[in-house]
Amino acid sequence: MTNLSISVVLPAHNEAENIRATVESCVAYLEQNVLDYEVLVVNDGSFDDTQKIVDDLQSANPKVVLVNHTVNKGYGSALRTGFDKASCEYIFFMDSDGQFDINDLDRLLPLVSAQDVVIGYREDRADSFLRLLNAWLYGLYIYLAFGLKVRDMDCAFKIFPTKAYRDIMPIKSGGALFSAEFLIKLQRKGFKLREVPVRHFPRQFGTQSGANIKVILRMFKESWKLRNELRDS
Repeated sequence: MTNLSISVVLPAHNEAENIRATVESCVAYLEQNVLDYEVLVVNDGSFDDTQKIVDDLQSANPKVVLVNHTVNKGYGSALRTGFDKASCEYIFFMDSDGQFDINDLDRLLPLVSAQDVVIGYREDRADSFLRLLNAWLYGLYIYLAFGLKVRDMDCAFKIFPTKAYRDIMPIKSGGALFSAEFLIKLQRKGFKLREVPVRHFPRQFGTQSGANIKVILRMFKESWKLRNELRDS
């Protein structure tokens, strides 16, 4: 068992079919492997039963904390809310859609330190060709625009010191650019990005929204603002 204190952040938007299994698997792993923990589920304006399910889980376990957005604010905003409320020494986040296995945190924990940000990359990504192409083009764009080069920038399986997040606040992007802005600012601050392969599984329930044209347009708008911010800093 590690003596680390870890806040697990789970962003969730319309994940009623996945969220119970995700939270329960996180709790089971953390109870066995982590000395101190909390599980923060950020319900990002879901209109299904996500909130009700997490509310029930919270009632049964005080270490499960439900945080609500009354309207959908976007993936990055959900992460930012969870990070802001984290009270433990380290923050770990993953998606709530069942495509990751919390047990792969075993692969990341040996590399955790006060100056290291440990980020997963999907060793066998279970996505369509179109999503893979979009991810490659997006990664190329971020590299050309900001110089950030990592294997899988948006892999939702990362652990880092809570202090590292506090040191680079604010992360202004509220949409898909959040992870890129987060890593760019960490790298500029001198934190080392350490990459580890993790498993990735096909989504069984619900729908993905990452390739939505509104999401893409928001990313370009936020990236333009980020370039201006970094240029002026």
